[in-house]
Amino acid sequence: MAVLPSAEIRRAVRHALEEDAGRGDVTTSALFRNRVPAEGRIVAQQELIVAGMAPAVQTFFAVDPSLALTVMKKDGIRARAGETLLRIEGDGRSILTAERVALNFLQHLSGIATLTGRFRHAVRGYSVAILDTRKTIPGCRAIQKWAVALGGGTNHRFSLADGVLVKDNHLSLLPLKTAVREACRLVKSRVKSRAPVIVEVESIGDVSEALAAQADIILLDNMTAAMVRKAVRLINGRALVEVSGGVTLKNVRAMAAAGADRISIGALTHSAPAAAMSLELEPVAGTRKRRR
Repeated sequence: MAVLPSAEIRRAVRHALEEDAGRGDVTTSALFRNRVPAEGRIVAQQELIVAGMAPAVQTFFAVDPSLALTVMKKDGIRARAGETLLRIEGDGRSILTAERVALNFLQHLSGIATLTGRFRHAVRGYSVAILDTRKTIPGCRAIQKWAVALGGGTNHRFSLADGVLVKDNHLSLLPLKTAVREACRLVKSRVKSRAPVIVEVESIGDVSEALAAQADIILLDNMTAAMVRKAVRLINGRALVEVSGGVTLKNVRAMAAAGADRISIGALTHSAPAAAMSLELEPVAGTRKRRR
């Protein structure tokens, strides 16, 4: 999902601008009756991976198609503190109106990409995938998962229709001691797609059940690195091993070293801190030729 569909960008921008400026910008309108030639720069205040440039650009153009934008750092590119990410020239009133929405896209999505990049760096040397989850802001899943991909991560299921993942609450509703085995039997017999069957387990005993049921991926939930290592030895290549729950930058490398094939991390989308950046705006004399 390294390329976000243009229709999704337009939808996100349209909704964000309606929310923020749908009834106008009363402060800017009151202060400036006439066009104010200005130049703005969005500047990184930390090292980051850029994500959200595409919707930020579309935000400025949606407010005022006459603005001249120069992208200095494209989506997926690393930037250092102090570097300019985007230049904007034109009517200062338009820049002021679009500023917050554009920065929201850039800060939030760059934060996700940057955190994902840190997790990828933490497991360097291991052939393990860093995956996101469905723990996303409602209505923003597509752009959040896009940011994960820009940071070097891998997208897990986008929706409930995208694969079988038998979780603990599914198992709790099956009145059987062999719930894991029965769940695998049912989904294999009833689901027509060939998507892999993922089963979440919380104990080594459940790992044995999932193996007996021929699960394709066994998801080890909230296990220590030592438990993961023990489970990996038991599985012995008969299924892929996914680790989830309680994974942090401090322990992710230990999980990779224990033999995990995949590590899914909800924090990539639900807890990534916004990247630090700002828009610096100043007036300019006269008008400038529009640049693309």
